[in-house]
Amino acid sequence: MRRPTLEAVAARAGVSRATASRVVNGQTTVAPHIRDAVLRAVDELGYLPNPAARSLVTQRTDSIALVVSEPGTRVFSEDPMFSTAIRSASMELDAVNKQVVLMLASSPTSHARVERYIAGGHVDGVMLISMHGADPLPSALSRLRVPVVSYGRPAVPVDIPYVDNDNVGGAEAGVRHLVASGRRRIATIAGPQDMIAGQDRLTGYRTVLRDSDRRSIVAVGDFTRESGAVAMRQLLRDDPGLDAVFVANDLMAVGALQSLRQAGRRVPDDVAVVGFDDIEAAKYTEPPLTTLRHPVAEQAAAMVRLLLGLSEGGPSAPVILPTELVVRESA
Repeated sequence: MRRPTLEAVAARAGVSRATASRVVNGQTTVAPHIRDAVLRAVDELGYLPNPAARSLVTQRTDSIALVVSEPGTRVFSEDPMFSTAIRSASMELDAVNKQVVLMLASSPTSHARVERYIAGGHVDGVMLISMHGADPLPSALSRLRVPVVSYGRPAVPVDIPYVDNDNVGGAEAGVRHLVASGRRRIATIAGPQDMIAGQDRLTGYRTVLRDSDRRSIVAVGDFTRESGAVAMRQLLRDDPGLDAVFVANDLMAVGALQSLRQAGRRVPDDVAVVGFDDIEAAKYTEPPLTTLRHPVAEQAAAMVRLLLGLSEGGPSAPVILPTELVVRESA
């Protein structure tokens, strides 16, 4: 069977092709009774708009790029941050009849491919996730005529709106909890220092220790469980007398708990542990993990709303979401 045409819809509804086109493309300059007649003809004929032709008329693709600056092995790993953010953004966009185009960009070749795709007009906006300090995409995309927002404050000085959580304040709350419980030698496993979350959470840790006359004891991981285990072993070698550790994300905290258990250290009797994120696994570690709740799903949804608002000329002010201390048995 031949695919129904817009001309056939117009003939069935008794209107011109131009009027049928305005209705199909969502324009509001058509009388309600004419709009109803056109939509009834669309249903009766089973008409489906041609996406390419519709984009030419509306100047919209109804697609949003979600660019993750990580390799697939990291995005599709045990880290629930990525799946939660992608799912939340997709649901928020689906509610307004838009789709996500997921793009991974972790190499110069993939950076160039993403930039070409965006510059080609294939999407109506871009959301950036997990950017690192040397990432060229924020600066490159900010020069294109397309709205861009970032999940987290950009690590480079570029004028891109963003949605973040209070990394510094959250870290301060976690470390103050350890100080209030009487811990004296408080170490940290910091996140990657080419990422804003890693930098800000380390800043919060150092601020509280400086104000409480304690010295910093720092090891650095990469937000993976294995790096947390390695960093914890390093901290125990560097300062066997440490009695607490603030870990910049929960996955690394899971690795740290494993290393403490292997070293014969009791948690929290010998070493108290505080994480960051409040992933689902934090409830089921041994012992359950005290952590800072990072609203990943809410942050991704707010990023979508900020982007859609920009497309309509809305405000571009940063959005900062609060964190919350969740006290469990590890501290």
